[in-house]
Amino acid sequence: MALYRHLLLAVDFSPESIYIGERAKALAETSGARISMIYVVEHVPLDLSNDLVLAQPVNIDQELLEDARSKLDALADELGLGDRPKIVELGATKGEILRVAEENDADLIVVGSHGRHGLSLLLGSTANAVLHGAKCDVLAVRVPEQEKTS
Repeated sequence: MALYRHLLLAVDFSPESIYIGERAKALAETSGARISMIYVVEHVPLDLSNDLVLAQPVNIDQELLEDARSKLDALADELGLGDRPKIVELGATKGEILRVAEENDADLIVVGSHGRHGLSLLLGSTANAVLHGAKCDVLAVRVPEQEKTS
């Protein structure tokens, strides 16, 4: 029996995504699992002046999705995962990762865990939100300090 059958690698395009992706790829190879990648576009129009925010044209979301698909393709190629399923969704990051994992029968979600302090720690992170909402295992890959780039 394989340790895992389907890994869902959630990426955020940070410089650490390569390290996290390499860990997920090695785990998938070791356990004989297939791997899929997901990126969630979380488009939230901001209005810093408290003025009425009008609905944004649909083409802005379309541009964001196309840009994300291009970046996800490039990251997949860099990781040697170019032929694997790549999913780009528009919505709330936590909710979309959990939905896609369940719909695709993923038995492990791999996310990066960025060392956060202060307010970011109090508000939580995507990794923490996914961990507490997932119906499957979650691996939060901690990036060593030397791998981080500022």
